[in-house]
Amino acid sequence: MQNTQFDRILRRIATILSVVILSLCLIYVSTGILLSFNYEPTAGGAYRSLRMIDTQVAYGWLFHRSHDIAGNAMIAIALVQIVIMFLGRQFRQSWLIAWVSGIFFTLSAIGLDWTAMILDWNQEGYWRFNIELGNIEAIPAVGTLLRDILTGGGAISSLTVLHLYTLHNYFISVAAIIFAVVHLSALLWQERQMYAETREEVMQLKQASVAS
Repeated sequence: MQNTQFDRILRRIATILSVVILSLCLIYVSTGILLSFNYEPTAGGAYRSLRMIDTQVAYGWLFHRSHDIAGNAMIAIALVQIVIMFLGRQFRQSWLIAWVSGIFFTLSAIGLDWTAMILDWNQEGYWRFNIELGNIEAIPAVGTLLRDILTGGGAISSLTVLHLYTLHNYFISVAAIIFAVVHLSALLWQERQMYAETREEVMQLKQASVAS
Protein backbone atom coordinates (compact mmCIF):
# COMPACT_ATOMS: atom_id res chain seq x y z
CA MET A 1 0.00 0.00 0.00
CA GLN A 2 2.95 2.30 0.79
CA ASN A 3 4.41 1.82 -2.68
CA THR A 4 1.02 2.46 -4.26
CA GLN A 5 0.67 5.73 -2.36
CA PHE A 6 4.20 6.71 -3.38
CA ASP A 7 3.36 5.99 -7.02
CA ARG A 8 0.25 8.14 -6.80
CA ILE A 9 2.23 11.05 -5.38
CA LEU A 10 4.76 10.79 -8.20
CA ARG A 11 1.97 10.67 -10.77
CA ARG A 12 0.46 13.83 -9.31
CA ILE A 13 3.88 15.51 -9.44
CA ALA A 14 4.18 14.44 -13.10
CA THR A 15 0.84 16.07 -13.87
CA ILE A 16 1.89 19.31 -12.14
CA LEU A 17 5.19 19.32 -14.03
CA SER A 18 3.34 18.87 -17.32
CA VAL A 19 1.37 22.04 -16.56
CA VAL A 20 4.64 23.85 -15.82
CA ILE A 21 6.13 22.53 -19.08
CA LEU A 22 3.20 23.81 -21.14
CA SER A 23 3.32 27.18 -19.36
CA LEU A 24 7.05 27.53 -20.05
CA CYS A 25 6.50 26.52 -23.66
CA LEU A 26 3.84 29.20 -24.12
CA ILE A 27 6.10 31.81 -22.49
CA TYR A 28 8.96 30.77 -24.77
CA VAL A 29 6.84 30.96 -27.92
CA SER A 30 5.05 34.20 -27.01
CA THR A 31 8.28 36.01 -26.09
CA GLY A 32 9.87 34.64 -29.26
CA ILE A 33 7.06 36.15 -31.33
CA LEU A 34 7.54 39.51 -29.60
CA LEU A 35 11.29 39.38 -30.23
CA SER A 36 10.76 38.50 -33.89
CA PHE A 37 9.15 41.92 -34.49
CA ASN A 38 12.59 43.54 -34.13
CA TYR A 39 14.93 40.62 -34.83
CA GLU A 40 16.92 40.57 -38.09
CA PRO A 41 17.87 36.99 -39.15
CA THR A 42 21.10 37.90 -40.95
CA ALA A 43 24.80 37.60 -40.18
CA GLY A 44 25.77 40.65 -38.16
CA GLY A 45 22.23 41.99 -38.21
CA ALA A 46 21.17 39.37 -35.66
CA TYR A 47 23.67 40.66 -33.10
CA ARG A 48 22.81 44.31 -33.72
CA SER A 49 19.06 43.72 -33.56
CA LEU A 50 19.29 41.82 -30.27
CA ARG A 51 21.45 44.56 -28.73
CA MET A 52 18.88 47.08 -29.93
CA ILE A 53 16.09 45.01 -28.37
CA ASP A 54 17.97 44.90 -25.05
CA THR A 55 18.76 48.62 -24.94
CA GLN A 56 16.17 50.53 -26.97
CA VAL A 57 12.91 48.56 -27.18
CA ALA A 58 10.58 49.03 -24.22
CA TYR A 59 10.84 45.94 -21.98
CA GLY A 60 12.83 44.26 -24.74
CA TRP A 61 15.48 43.09 -22.27
CA LEU A 62 12.73 41.48 -20.16
CA PHE A 63 11.28 39.55 -23.11
CA HIS A 64 14.77 38.49 -24.23
CA ARG A 65 15.73 37.31 -20.73
CA SER A 66 12.40 35.54 -20.22
CA HIS A 67 12.85 33.79 -23.56
CA ASP A 68 16.28 32.47 -22.57
CA ILE A 69 15.21 31.39 -19.07
CA ALA A 70 12.07 29.63 -20.33
CA GLY A 71 14.09 27.75 -22.97
CA ASN A 72 16.63 26.46 -20.44
CA ALA A 73 13.94 25.66 -17.87
CA MET A 74 11.96 23.61 -20.42
CA ILE A 75 14.91 21.28 -20.97
CA ALA A 76 15.65 20.90 -17.25
CA ILE A 77 12.04 20.23 -16.21
CA ALA A 78 11.41 17.92 -19.17
CA LEU A 79 14.35 15.76 -18.08
CA VAL A 80 13.12 15.79 -14.47
CA GLN A 81 9.67 14.81 -15.76
CA ILE A 82 11.07 11.70 -17.47
CA VAL A 83 12.77 10.65 -14.22
CA ILE A 84 9.59 11.25 -12.20
CA MET A 85 7.50 9.22 -14.64
CA PHE A 86 9.99 6.37 -14.50
CA LEU A 87 10.07 6.36 -10.69
CA GLY A 88 6.28 6.46 -10.67
CA ARG A 89 6.22 3.30 -12.83
CA GLN A 90 4.55 5.17 -15.64
CA PHE A 91 6.37 3.21 -18.31
CA ARG A 92 3.51 0.75 -18.75
CA GLN A 93 1.59 0.38 -22.00
CA SER A 94 -1.30 2.51 -20.72
CA TRP A 95 1.11 5.45 -20.40
CA LEU A 96 2.45 5.11 -23.94
CA ILE A 97 1.08 8.44 -25.19
CA ALA A 98 2.42 10.30 -22.15
CA TRP A 99 5.84 8.71 -22.57
CA VAL A 100 6.12 9.29 -26.32
CA SER A 101 4.89 12.89 -26.12
CA GLY A 102 7.18 13.60 -23.15
CA ILE A 103 10.25 12.23 -24.91
CA PHE A 104 9.48 14.06 -28.15
CA PHE A 105 8.87 17.28 -26.24
CA THR A 106 12.26 16.91 -24.57
CA LEU A 107 13.89 16.42 -27.98
CA SER A 108 12.01 19.47 -29.31
CA ALA A 109 13.19 21.60 -26.37
CA ILE A 110 16.78 20.50 -27.02
CA GLY A 111 16.24 21.23 -30.72
CA LEU A 112 15.06 24.75 -29.91
CA ASP A 113 18.18 25.36 -27.86
CA TRP A 114 20.39 23.88 -30.61
CA THR A 115 18.90 25.96 -33.43
CA ALA A 116 19.15 29.10 -31.27
CA MET A 117 22.89 28.53 -30.91
CA ILE A 118 23.83 30.86 -33.75
CA LEU A 119 20.83 33.19 -33.70
CA ASP A 120 22.66 35.58 -31.35
CA TRP A 121 25.55 35.73 -33.85
CA ASN A 122 28.23 36.03 -31.17
CA GLN A 123 31.66 34.43 -31.05
CA GLU A 124 30.68 31.63 -28.69
CA GLY A 125 27.65 30.59 -30.73
CA TYR A 126 29.53 30.83 -34.02
CA TRP A 127 32.37 28.54 -32.98
CA ARG A 128 30.08 26.12 -31.15
CA PHE A 129 27.97 25.79 -34.26
CA ASN A 130 31.07 25.37 -36.39
CA ILE A 131 32.09 22.40 -34.22
CA GLU A 132 28.56 20.98 -34.43
CA LEU A 133 28.69 21.20 -38.23
CA GLY A 134 31.88 19.13 -38.16
CA ASN A 135 30.10 16.45 -36.13
CA ILE A 136 27.13 16.51 -38.51
CA GLU A 137 29.37 16.23 -41.54
CA ALA A 138 30.97 13.11 -40.00
CA ILE A 139 27.62 11.26 -40.18
CA PRO A 140 27.95 8.53 -42.83
CA ALA A 141 26.09 8.96 -46.15
CA VAL A 142 23.95 11.98 -45.20
CA GLY A 143 26.34 14.13 -43.19
CA THR A 144 27.47 16.38 -46.04
CA LEU A 145 23.89 16.80 -47.28
CA LEU A 146 22.64 17.82 -43.83
CA ARG A 147 25.47 20.30 -43.48
CA ASP A 148 24.65 21.89 -46.83
CA ILE A 149 20.96 22.11 -45.91
CA LEU A 150 21.72 23.87 -42.62
CA THR A 151 24.32 26.26 -43.98
CA GLY A 152 22.70 26.83 -47.36
CA GLY A 153 25.79 25.36 -49.00
CA GLY A 154 29.26 26.56 -48.13
CA ALA A 155 30.32 28.53 -45.09
CA ILE A 156 28.24 29.89 -42.23
CA SER A 157 26.45 32.99 -43.51
CA SER A 158 23.21 34.95 -43.42
CA LEU A 159 21.54 32.04 -45.20
CA THR A 160 22.58 29.75 -42.33
CA VAL A 161 21.00 32.11 -39.80
CA LEU A 162 17.82 32.28 -41.89
CA HIS A 163 17.61 28.46 -42.18
CA LEU A 164 18.02 27.95 -38.44
CA TYR A 165 15.62 30.81 -37.70
CA THR A 166 13.00 29.13 -39.91
CA LEU A 167 13.50 25.74 -38.24
CA HIS A 168 13.43 27.35 -34.81
CA ASN A 169 10.31 29.47 -35.31
CA TYR A 170 8.05 27.61 -37.70
CA PHE A 171 8.78 23.93 -37.18
CA ILE A 172 10.32 23.03 -33.83
CA SER A 173 8.35 25.63 -31.83
CA VAL A 174 5.04 24.38 -33.25
CA ALA A 175 6.05 20.76 -32.60
CA ALA A 176 7.00 21.61 -28.99
CA ILE A 177 3.58 23.17 -28.30
CA ILE A 178 1.77 20.18 -29.81
CA PHE A 179 3.81 17.68 -27.78
CA ALA A 180 3.33 19.71 -24.58
CA VAL A 181 -0.46 19.81 -25.06
CA VAL A 182 -0.63 16.07 -25.87
CA HIS A 183 1.57 15.27 -22.87
CA LEU A 184 -0.61 17.25 -20.48
CA SER A 185 -3.82 15.78 -21.94
CA ALA A 186 -2.48 12.22 -21.56
CA LEU A 187 -1.50 12.80 -17.93
CA LEU A 188 -4.85 14.41 -17.09
CA TRP A 189 -6.63 11.43 -18.60
CA GLN A 190 -4.49 9.11 -16.51
CA GLU A 191 -5.31 11.20 -13.44
CA ARG A 192 -9.01 10.62 -14.05
CA GLN A 193 -8.38 6.91 -14.52
CA MET A 194 -6.39 6.79 -11.27
CA TYR A 195 -9.16 8.63 -9.43
CA ALA A 196 -11.76 6.18 -10.75
CA GLU A 197 -9.60 3.22 -9.70
CA THR A 198 -9.14 4.70 -6.23
CA ARG A 199 -12.89 5.18 -5.79
CA GLU A 200 -13.50 1.61 -6.89
CA GLU A 201 -10.96 0.32 -4.38
CA VAL A 202 -12.58 2.34 -1.59
CA MET A 203 -16.04 1.01 -2.51
CA GLN A 204 -14.74 -2.55 -2.51
CA LEU A 205 -13.16 -2.08 0.91
CA LYS A 206 -16.44 -0.65 2.27
CA GLN A 207 -18.42 -3.55 0.86
CA ALA A 208 -15.95 -6.03 2.30
CA SER A 209 -16.13 -4.40 5.75
CA VAL A 210 -19.96 -4.41 5.66
CA ALA A 211 -20.05 -8.05 4.57
CA SER A 212 -17.73 -9.04 7.41
